[in-house]
Amino acid sequence: MYPDLSYLFHDLFGTQPDNWTSVFKTFGMMLVIAILTAAWFFYIELKRKAKEGLYQPSKVKVVTGEPATMWELASNAIFGFLVGFKVVYIVQHFQEFKGDAAGVLLSAKGSFLAGLAFAAVFAAMRWWEKKKQALPKPRVQVIDVYPHDRIGDLTVTAAITGILGAKIFAILEAPAGFMADPFGTFFSGSGLAIYGGLICGYLGVTWYLKRHHIPFWPTADAVAPALIISYGVGRIGCMMAGDGDWGITAAPQPGWWFLPDWIWSFDFPQNVNRDGIPIEGCQWIYCNRLENPVYPTPLYEIFASFLIGGILWGLRKRLTIPGMLFFVYLILNGFERFWIEKIRVNVKYEWMPLQPTQAEIIAALFFLVGIVGVVWLWKRNGKKNPRQA
Repeated sequence: MYPDLSYLFHDLFGTQPDNWTSVFKTFGMMLVIAILTAAWFFYIELKRKAKEGLYQPSKVKVVTGEPATMWELASNAIFGFLVGFKVVYIVQHFQEFKGDAAGVLLSAKGSFLAGLAFAAVFAAMRWWEKKKQALPKPRVQVIDVYPHDRIGDLTVTAAITGILGAKIFAILEAPAGFMADPFGTFFSGSGLAIYGGLICGYLGVTWYLKRHHIPFWPTADAVAPALIISYGVGRIGCMMAGDGDWGITAAPQPGWWFLPDWIWSFDFPQNVNRDGIPIEGCQWIYCNRLENPVYPTPLYEIFASFLIGGILWGLRKRLTIPGMLFFVYLILNGFERFWIEKIRVNVKYEWMPLQPTQAEIIAALFFLVGIVGVVWLWKRNGKKNPRQA
């Protein structure tokens, strides 16, 4: 396992683990890559749909040649203060940062004088940049802005609301841990529920679309392949780091199994959670492996996600009824996650009939909503011109 970058570099280049590169946690890096992957596929589809005439551009006024506004100077100063406040402290206390990066970043620890200096520099840079671009008379232009031109805003909105939702749903899944340490639990880097991220990210993006008068159904179709492909990328991070999203103890390997043994069962050595028993001879920070090998469910979800992503990508031009591809995504996503929960370690709701997990409930709802949505759209639009639906 590669809980951080130093362990990966050790295997690739023979460098010593737990060096300065250990601050780059594998799961966090893959989460960022997953967000960027989603943004890329989303952008491609939004641009394609714009060329097909499914979107009308918004008319936006752009003013050039103005001096820097007070808000621009203030926002740059605030950002500069935060950078200086934290970066200088981290440089001066790197060992503390290496041991608990999230704790240092989210604490009140920092260099106040460095923050003030960086605030002044950032504000001055913004003032000088705007001064060089200033015109005797500011020029007003009206430009066409399509949804794919707003991909940055859409990505940031989805990322912020998605991560917030993932954290909230993880807390609802195991409230006892949150009650014991509310601040530490909420601001820790672990404990994210993917369905919480999907649901809250959906709400955040829907709000953004409504605010900017962007049609919902074509956009939902555009994001469907991006969501499942980026989910697979995120699961690569789970598998590489060994973050606890693994399965139950694996059954004995059957005689007909022809794939590598670790695909059937795996003990996640050097997992980032430090779960299991000590690894003999290991003297690094992450030196545990599971005593009983388990099903590597993140690996199964990687395969399933990329398979579903390929199916959706192949169907995206064939399913012309707006919204149909999104509901197919819900069906396939719900089906995959419901069944993976049967062999995955997770918190069960003991007080409910059949003792389901949170993910099983949501996956079942996704599947049912997808079925109902496909039938509803087919009955409503099947006999119409799908491009006018």
